[in-house]
Amino acid sequence: MNDPITVQTTINATIENVWRSWTTPDDIMQWNNPSDDWQTLKVENDVKDGGNFLFRMQAKDGSDGFDFCGKYDKVIFDKLIEYTLADGRKTINKFFENENSVTITETFEPEAKTPLDIQRNFCQGVLNNFKKYVENKESVHQVTVI
Repeated sequence: MNDPITVQTTINATIENVWRSWTTPDDIMQWNNPSDDWQTLKVENDVKDGGNFLFRMQAKDGSDGFDFCGKYDKVIFDKLIEYTLADGRKTINKFFENENSVTITETFEPEAKTPLDIQRNFCQGVLNNFKKYVENKESVHQVTVI
């Protein structure tokens, strides 16, 4: 078995906005892809200990796709999400609130068939897209409030 892979990003947003965007199905459908040629077509998300999730991810050209699904093992609001995928691999997402930002660290057990750098880049791409989505949402919100 391969060593776990860790990716991370820091988002210039409040923990409330980061957590909401990370866990709300409508938001997840907007950011949950590693690049512009991927999309998330369906999201079911019951964010609680023992809750299930399913994100249908697919290349826009239909050349590749998969159900990213499993069960939440431990959820601590605004701090931690641990889950086990349907194939038994585990992931830990930690949310660290900084002064004006939030750092998300994701550590996951890679699957055996796909090269590690492809898995790392895919997951880092998703995190980068999440950062872009939340920061854009945050700036639109600030403009609207003013």
